[in-house]
Amino acid sequence: EVQLQASGGGSVQAGGSLRLSCVASGFNFEQYIIGWFRQAPGKEREGVSCMDGYDGRTVYADSVKGRFTISSDYAKKMVYLEMIDLKPEDTAVYYCSRPADDVKGQGTQVTVSS
Repeated sequence: EVQLQASGGGSVQAGGSLRLSCVASGFNFEQYIIGWFRQAPGKEREGVSCMDGYDGRTVYADSVKGRFTISSDYAKKMVYLEMIDLKPEDTAVYYCSRPADDVKGQGTQVTVSS
């Protein structure tokens, strides 16, 4: 069974940092693009970042460039999202996903207060 489970969310003040983790199971990690998206109440889903499991190429949304970093540990089948200089507008539920077929797991809440 394909599973993606995100964790690591929390509540921080503006300027703070969080590290989200995603454990992937049930598929060959290196054959897919794995990414993070977020969804805030009343807003559309927003792609945050993704990484090609084959060659490690990364993509970031303009809104998070320079503040968020996606990385992975192939051996552990883990994908991370390091977030610094968090802003109130980063508040959302963050999901780890496999964009190819929109597989996603349970999200993790990130709340940034001003």
